[in-house]
Parts: sequence; structure tokens; C-alpha cells
Amino acid sequence: MRTGIIDRFRTMPLRADAVLTGHVVASLLRNIVATAVVIGVGVLVGFRPTATFGDWMLTAALIALYILTITYLFAAIGLAAGSPEGANGYGFVLLFLPYLSSAFVPVVSMPEWLQPVVEHQPITPIVESIRALLMGTSVDSEPILAVLWCVLILVIAAVWGAWLFRRKAARR
Repeated sequence: MRTGIIDRFRTMPLRADAVLTGHVVASLLRNIVATAVVIGVGVLVGFRPTATFGDWMLTAALIALYILTITYLFAAIGLAAGSPEGANGYGFVLLFLPYLSSAFVPVVSMPEWLQPVVEHQPITPIVESIRALLMGTSVDSEPILAVLWCVLILVIAAVWGAWLFRRKAARR
């Protein structure tokens, strides 16, 4: 929004959402490649998942949905912030959500007052779904909750981001 390219895009017959979507898709692809590298390194150093091909495909789809969701959310936050530094600050808070999930330790090992927060936030069902799919344990309703959380956040972020983009582009 701070360069002349946005002015150029406004003179072209493009939907305002296309610029934001292009940025998000490019970031999605970069993050999927980075995630594949991390998984590959994990396998090289000893991670031995028991997942079937179908489980791997479901895991990849869930990870891609999660990355898409987070990318759209961070894009919307970036548009809402007044500066790149502000966007970093707002986004930094969201980086702590995995620490308040079952990603590192089981929920039952956490203080009782924290367990409801951990059980009812978006990262826990995503982590539990990926863990269950890769390790061959039962998945229960976690994948459904994970997808519902992702879709809900994705819709909100996409609508909010598109609204902010049109609003900021119109001001210039």
C-alpha cells in the first residue's frame, strides 16, 4: 500500500481482492515449501510417522488450510496496522497461541485454570488432528473442529482484509 504499484493496479481492470489474494497465494506456496522442508528434516533426524498415503494427503490438506488461514489473517492484520512495525507487533501476539495449545505438552499436565483455554482455542484441534493422522491414533472429532476453526477464521480474515484493502486503496 506504500508503493506506486497499488496506484497502477487501481487503474487496471482488476478486482481489488485479486491483489490481496495474489499476495496470500504466493505466501501460501512459500510456506508450504518451508513446511515440507521441516517435515523432511524431521524424517531425516528420526521422526517415523505411521501414516498411510491417505493420512498424509489429509494432513497436507489440513496444513495447507491452516497456512492459508494464518496467511489471510496476517495479511488483514497488516492492512489494519498503520505501519509495518505495527503489523509485526499485532501479529506477534498470535505467535503465542501454539504455546497455549497441546502442541508441546498434554492438556492434562497444564494448570486446571488454563485447560479450558487450551482445549477451546483453534490450535489445539489442528495439532491433535495432525498428530493423530501422522501417528495412526484415533482422530475423534478433532479434524472437524480443526477445519471449522480454520474456515471460520479464514472467512472473517478474507472479508476483513478485502474490506480494508478496498478502503485503503480508495483513500489514495
